[in-house]
Amino acid sequence: MAIVNRTPDSFYDRGATWREQAAYERVRRVVADGADIVDIGGVKAAPGADVSVAEEIRRVADFVANVRSAYPDVVISVDTWRAEVAREVCQAGADLLNDSWGGYDPALAEVAAEFDVALVCTHTGGLTPRTRPFRARYDDVVADAVERTTALAERAASLGVDRASILIDPAHDFGKNTWHSLEITRRLGELTATGWPVLVSLSNKDFVGESLDRPVRERLMGTLASTAICAWLGATVYRVHEVTETREVLDMVSTIMGRRQPSRVVRGMA
Repeated sequence: MAIVNRTPDSFYDRGATWREQAAYERVRRVVADGADIVDIGGVKAAPGADVSVAEEIRRVADFVANVRSAYPDVVISVDTWRAEVAREVCQAGADLLNDSWGGYDPALAEVAAEFDVALVCTHTGGLTPRTRPFRARYDDVVADAVERTTALAERAASLGVDRASILIDPAHDFGKNTWHSLEITRRLGELTATGWPVLVSLSNKDFVGESLDRPVRERLMGTLASTAICAWLGATVYRVHEVTETREVLDMVSTIMGRRQPSRVVRGMA
């Protein structure tokens, strides 16, 4: 799942794909690099300038429609927590709603059911959208993530969302400190054991930066190490900035696990 930000102030790319042509070029490049899903977002997750519903729709709806026309076989996801935005992007051709703030707007799941699209159910510990965690506490962060995401998933299924189209996301950094995100990574198998497919969004996040004392632009190696662990523990979807590098890590893990054949084997064969 490749990230395409239609924002002027995203934490990683600093607005590199804010202009429409740059965003289209990003889509073209990540599809060529092997992305299966394109995740389009119109509001950055961190605190910042207010973005109204109308402005978020303006940033993403027409863009979704144009990507749908250009890439009919690519899965289009939209990162939003607002049901009003969800409705517009579904009408424009989105396949997946990435509810990044964990059911904050319960009507979003209803939109997913109405339009028969997929849904990501996210764990944020009850955090309000676009706020940072402050002294976040859990008796057991993994147990909390399992309980809350599976409850959201079951509710979505009860509303009519296809069970095969529901994913859960422990949401590294969202409502969590670095210790929490590390524990989520270490114990990811407890989420995959629920039977719901697990999405992880690890790319260049603060838990990587704090673990290695690296600024945002120097977190690729830590991100890829975390990706390999999550792949070994059974994650299904990876929301990323760097597609080529992530694809290679996932292919290597899959090959080690015996699920993928090496691309070529000549060493010691002659």
